[in-house]
This record gives sequence, structure tokens and C-alpha cells, in this order.
Amino acid sequence: MDAAANPSHALALVLVDELARNGVTDAVLAPGSRSTALALALHDDPRIRLHVQVDERSAGFLAVGLARATGRPAPVVVTSGSAVANLHPAVVEADTGAVPLVLLTADRPPELRGTGANQAIDQLGVFGRGVRWFVEVGVPEDRPGVVGYWRATTCRALAEARGLSGPPGPVHVNLAFREPTVPLTDDGRTAAAGPFAGPLAGRSGRRPWLVVDRTPRHAPAAELEALAGRIAGTERGLVVVGQTAADAAPVLDLARRAGWPVIAEPTSNVRYGDQVVASAHLLLGHAGFAAAHRPEFVLRVGRTGLSRNLARLLGPDVPQLLLDPDGAWHDPERAVAELLVADVGLTAATLRDALAVSASSEWSERWRTADARVREVGDRVLDAEAAPSEPRVARDLAAGLPDGTTLVVASSMPIRDLDQFLAPREHLRVLANRGASGIDGFVSTALGVALAGTRPTVALTGDLSLLHDANGFLLAPDAQRIDLPIVVVDNDGGGIFSFLPQHRFPAAFERVFGTPHGRDLADLARLHRLGYTPVAAAADLVPAVDAARRAGGIGLVHVRTDRADNLALHRRLTAEVHAALDALA
Repeated sequence: MDAAANPSHALALVLVDELARNGVTDAVLAPGSRSTALALALHDDPRIRLHVQVDERSAGFLAVGLARATGRPAPVVVTSGSAVANLHPAVVEADTGAVPLVLLTADRPPELRGTGANQAIDQLGVFGRGVRWFVEVGVPEDRPGVVGYWRATTCRALAEARGLSGPPGPVHVNLAFREPTVPLTDDGRTAAAGPFAGPLAGRSGRRPWLVVDRTPRHAPAAELEALAGRIAGTERGLVVVGQTAADAAPVLDLARRAGWPVIAEPTSNVRYGDQVVASAHLLLGHAGFAAAHRPEFVLRVGRTGLSRNLARLLGPDVPQLLLDPDGAWHDPERAVAELLVADVGLTAATLRDALAVSASSEWSERWRTADARVREVGDRVLDAEAAPSEPRVARDLAAGLPDGTTLVVASSMPIRDLDQFLAPREHLRVLANRGASGIDGFVSTALGVALAGTRPTVALTGDLSLLHDANGFLLAPDAQRIDLPIVVVDNDGGGIFSFLPQHRFPAAFERVFGTPHGRDLADLARLHRLGYTPVAAAADLVPAVDAARRAGGIGLVHVRTDRADNLALHRRLTAEVHAALDALA
């Protein structure tokens, strides 16, 4: 490693080197002066791709997208002052959504704090309990042992972000840099003649300073044996899988072996196979069906929250076991009776192997028959209109994407439409910011997923989510080329509120809930030099997305809808589904 011109330069070089040694491949930077040493070190290190975003809030969510796509911690670097506060929304999502995020915040040294110095705020513990770990590294100094301290601290920060003693999440590393923060000495000499005396080198062979191995947690054999017996002895069982980063595929195998239906939210990424009940929300909205299909035991994995109908079914009177590798408390209804803290994949595989043969039952067949009937009714209703509808956009987009695609979905109505109308299919990865379920940062999250480059990426969003993070498109033009078609369902406001009790107060509704913005998204596309394709017919959606994918770059596929028409369509769907289920009874 090159010599350092000053202590700030030394800390930056060591920290970036240790990040690379620990497998970090991407970092995000929002430019600023106090973070200069880190900015230059990241720019000059070929092992880490640097992505520059001028808006700190968008930068935080860009790192969230990178981390969601790869599972690797994504560092985000900002300067001191209000720049740090702008990371808080991303911290909230990373905390609640178990996303490994490393916040590298530059700070003024202690002698400039509390003095009225520019861009100086109290950054110590500014994110409170929202981070897994906070460390004030201290002003860099040229003294024995300091390089080992910097490297060990970097290793711990990454380990805590990955989930050292709990779920993955955000970590805050506060770095107080004294000037000069550029690689020059006080007298203007360059780094090659630097006075920093200590050796900067890390472990030999480019190894991390400290390697952390977290072994998957195994459940006790006796407990697994007893649980396998309960599953084998229960015909009216149900598997419910919500958003999870765990390996949930063995849970699907277990359900097949047990003969139980599976209700899987889109972000579980296990909505495939003949055990999956894709229309669970619509089915369970029928009081008669829900009453006749109350399970005797439920195995739950991940965090659910898209369907109130499912939440009503899974009341405290239904025996439920939640399986989670970190002991996360996914139980807002206080309905779960047992929490098993163990690796999901290993536990499910062990339980599957303990069941002798695959089972089938009248219980499971009734679920499948009703699901097929409801999906048939839903398809007929959606296909009856030539104009695009919000549910049909979600259904057709998900069905029409090529195998291997990642679909990034915004909160509010898009993720709910996908949950209700996504037909079972393999080889489609669905990602969403469902930690805090906010619409903020969606554009940047989707761009981060696309930048990760692990697979082709398409986004589905509403108009407000797009506009809320339009600064995400300010990603520096020298960043690598991003291919990302963004399907925008534009109903000129907040469509989800039409389904909530607020809709009963029409005098105030449009102004404080509907919030029509009146913006033409074609103008936004021109401003940011994006591709733009309007879609006026439902049948034209998938061809338009295919064309945007072939064209490359970032492009908006713009679908205009009407909030009142959407509400009426959902009511018609519900009525026809209920009629079909009445006929099956």
C-alpha cells in the first residue's frame, strides 16, 4: 500500500483496503468536503466500484438496493452535518428490513463541535437504536497500533451489518477527519513523501484483519423430532411464507411432503409449485371460505403484512409456529404461540426428510380447487377490459418477464396488486422495501438493484413513489450504464387511500389523501434523459417492456389509470369471486 501523506489520508486508505479485503464490491458516495479522504481513496481503488449520487437520501437507498440484490454490506459515504441526517430514511428501511448497510459519516474533529463551525451537528448516536452498532472511530493519529485498530473496527462493522448477533442491518461508523483531508502534508508535499510513519499494510495474502464465521443455528434433534410428528399428524395444516432472506425453498419442499397448502407473499420468492395458493387474499375475503378453512396448525416463515384477510384468519386461536434464523419478532397480531430460532433451510430440510412419503388430502385439494376457480374468475374480469388496469399491469408484467429477471416493486398498491394477482411461477425474483413499507427511496433502490448486475432488472411503481425519489435519477453520469425499465402506474395521486376509511370523507379526501399532482411524467423523462413509452392498451404493456429492455438504459413505461375506476374494478372482482365461491360451497 502506498504511503500516506497525513493521518486522515492513512485512515481512508486503510479503511477502503479492509473493505475490499472483506468482499465489499460497491460503495456509494454523496460528495462533500469533510469526506474528501474517503472519496479519493474509493475512487482510486479498482477493487470497489464507486457510485456517486448528489442527494444523500437517494444515496442511502442506492446502497440499500445494492445490498438487497447481493446480500453484501454496501457502504455509503457522506460528509458531515445535515448530510448525515438525510441517511435516516435508509437506516429505517435497513433496520426494519434486515439490510446490511454501512454508514461512513465524515465528521468535524472534537475541537470544532459545539462551536458554531459550519456543517457541524451532533452525529454521535444520531440514528439511535436504529443501527446494529455505532462506533466513533476518533481523530486519526500517527501512533503505534492505530492501523490494527482501524482494520479491526472495519471488520467488526461489516460483521455487525451482516448479522453478528442478530438480523443483518445498518451500522454507523463516525469518522472525525482533521485537515488536511486531501493527500498532502501541511507543507504541500504529496503522499509519496508523506510523513505518516506507521506501516499501513494488512494481513498477508490480502486476507481480512479478522475473519468472522457465523455458523447456521441448528434446532435440537429432540425438538425437530417432536415437530415432525406434529406435522405428520396434522392434515389441516398451512405454510405461510412472508418476506425473508432465508432459504425458503426447503420450506416449499416440506409443504409438499406434508401435503399442506402454501400461502407465499411475492417477496418470499417461493410462489411456485402446485401447493401454492396464489389468490389467498381474495379467497380469505369470503367469510364462508375462511370459516371452513381455518387451519389446525400453521408453520410461518418471514414477515407477512400484505393481506388483512390472511391476518384475520391467523388469529390467536390458531396454533402457529414461527421459524426464524435470528429470532425476529414477526407477530404484530400477538397470534404466534411458538418461536423456533434456527436456520430455516436446514430445519425445513430435516423436517421434510423425517416425513416418510408425500401426503395428499381432501383439505389441500379444496384449497387448490378454490384457488384455481378464483384465478379463473380474476383473469376473466381483468381480460374483459381493453384499457389497462392496475391489477392487470401487475399480473401481466410478472407473467411476461423472462426467467432470471428481478422485479423491484414499490409499496402501496403495486406490491398488493402483485400479491393478489401474481400467478405461481419460478425463476422470477421479487424485491421490495417492506421493512418500513415506505414509498421513499424507491427509484434509488431499484437503481441499486440494477447496478448490482446480478440479473436483468425491471421495476414496478406508482406515480407518487416515482416522484418522491425523482432525485434518484441524478446518479452521476459517469456511473456504469444501467439497464432498467420502470413501469409506472399513474393514477395522479395516492390510490391506496381509496380503499381505506378516509375515502368516506369526500370534502377533505382529494386534498389531504388523494393528493393529485398533475405532473406529466413525459416531462420528467425528458428532464433526466430517460426513455419514455406511453401504454394506452392493456395488451401493449408486455411488448412495451420488452422493447424498453432491448433499448437499454433507464426508461419509463407509462400506464395511466383512474383511481375511481380502480376501486370499482376491485369491488367487481370481489363480488364475482364471492359468487364463484358460493357456487363451490
